Amino acid sequence: MPVTFASPWALLGLLLVPGLAAAYRIVRARRAARRAELAALGFAPVLAGGRRRRGWVVPTALGLTLGLLVLAAARPQATVPDLRREGTVILAIDASTSMTATDVAPTRMAAAKAAAKAFVARQPSTIRIGVVSFGDSAVVLQAPTLVQAEAVAAIDRLTPQGGTSLGQGIFASLKAIAGGKLAITEEQLAGDIESLDIGYFGSSAIVLLSDGEDTSRLDPLALAELAGVAGVKINTVGLGDPAGTTVTVNGFTAATQLDEATLTAIADATGGRYRAAPDEASLADVYGSIDLAMTSTPVHIEISALFAAAALLILVAAASTSILRTGRVI
Repeated sequence: MPVTFASPWALLGLLLVPGLAAAYRIVRARRAARRAELAALGFAPVLAGGRRRRGWVVPTALGLTLGLLVLAAARPQATVPDLRREGTVILAIDASTSMTATDVAPTRMAAAKAAAKAFVARQPSTIRIGVVSFGDSAVVLQAPTLVQAEAVAAIDRLTPQGGTSLGQGIFASLKAIAGGKLAITEEQLAGDIESLDIGYFGSSAIVLLSDGEDTSRLDPLALAELAGVAGVKINTVGLGDPAGTTVTVNGFTAATQLDEATLTAIADATGGRYRAAPDEASLADVYGSIDLAMTSTPVHIEISALFAAAALLILVAAASTSILRTGRVI
């Protein structure tokens, strides 16, 4: 267990220990010489060797005590591993204009936001949560964070506009999981997905909340397969009525309906699950599906109190021994 010092300059105090020890030896030598002179004149006896040995108990203890107190003043810190199980969840939320439909009260978007925020509130402090908004394109509103308030603030910023690109949403989510380092071309997605190596992120998952109406050319199923190869499960949540409804945007009315088949296929490609309702109960087992990774982070713990306690114990033991043998501390 490596030990470092937060105030290493205090270690200069250790120079006092040998200095005091040398001074003590000089004083004892002078006293011994004086006793020998007096003994030669018949005024004082020479102390027995055993008595002289006992006289070193307390001075030695005082030296050790001083040394330990100096070390304590230098604020020693032990580096120990902090083991914890961690994971990452990306909330990929559809922000297309079809999300303004009212077949889910009050709107699909409002229901998605409420479900997402309820999910965030249920997560333990070791889960990093990121937020991705996708319409015609996708953007990472919040990189994975342990601060739940930041994830909630990102969810509140969602505004419906444009079409729906499920593929862009999945790609942006994978990029957030990979720390922004991910580049995939359409040609690669059209080839052998299993040959693509983007890394392995088994302690990560994506929760995709959408009505499933994909309007982009980026194949969401190919990206879902890529996520599965990388160990990332995608749990999809459907928003809307499979029977369909209409939505009015800028004076134009368009039909929209929940595409459960696409959302189910995306989830199945990664070993995830499709849920037909965006409520808290439907998302309750998402956390349980994540294969959390055991991580070890070095943590510095100050152990000054241990050195001070050791110094006190030595001092008390030495004083007790001296009192029992000689009837006095020194």
